[in-house]
Amino acid sequence: MKKQFGILMLLLLTALASHADVTNLTASVTSNTPIPDANPVGITSTNVISGMSGVTTNITVNLDITGGFSGDLYAYLLSPTGTMVVLVNRTGVSSTSNLGYSDAGFNVTFDATSANNIHFYQSLGGYPGDLNGNGQLTGTWAADSRTIDSLHSAPSAFDAAPTGNTLANYYGSNPNGTWTLFVADLSGNGQSTLASWTLSVVTVPEPQTWTILGGGLATCWLLIRRRQK
Repeated sequence: MKKQFGILMLLLLTALASHADVTNLTASVTSNTPIPDANPVGITSTNVISGMSGVTTNITVNLDITGGFSGDLYAYLLSPTGTMVVLVNRTGVSSTSNLGYSDAGFNVTFDATSANNIHFYQSLGGYPGDLNGNGQLTGTWAADSRTIDSLHSAPSAFDAAPTGNTLANYYGSNPNGTWTLFVADLSGNGQSTLASWTLSVVTVPEPQTWTILGGGLATCWLLIRRRQK
């Protein structure tokens, strides 16, 4: 009886350990790289995630871009598995604004749970209270996600442009590997700089881990019950 009880306790401890393995990892890259003005070639920066177990259940991205003209900027994030999410696509460009917003960059967090899309941020939140002392937009926003051709499309096309992936499209995937941020300045209204960017990732064990553990616990319990009889 004691032996079986010990086995049961071991499995319970394993379950607790698995639960404790829910991983929360933050990885930052300091870039301080100028973004070429009016140049669609842009720049790329990579951020490597490693050692995480299970699948992604939440991911947020902090983007710190200083100076320049926010309405010029286009940025996307590419995951290790090739999933692309457009973070910024010429904010403020619309049928009433050919150039978009003139603020000096972003120091923002992108989160799939936010109800406020960053593209028309001046009409949302507490703007201009959402600007910091450097003239950057701050706060938490949903990714722009507009898949429209930002270089060749008419400004009016941004009003109801189709949207693609959000950060939620990364949920359920393996986060380990190289993440790539691309940023370009598409118009000549001043130079911006990519100061830094950060990925914050949460994972949990894959469902089959819990299935195997549950089966082991049930088997052990049945063995104990049989011995008692």
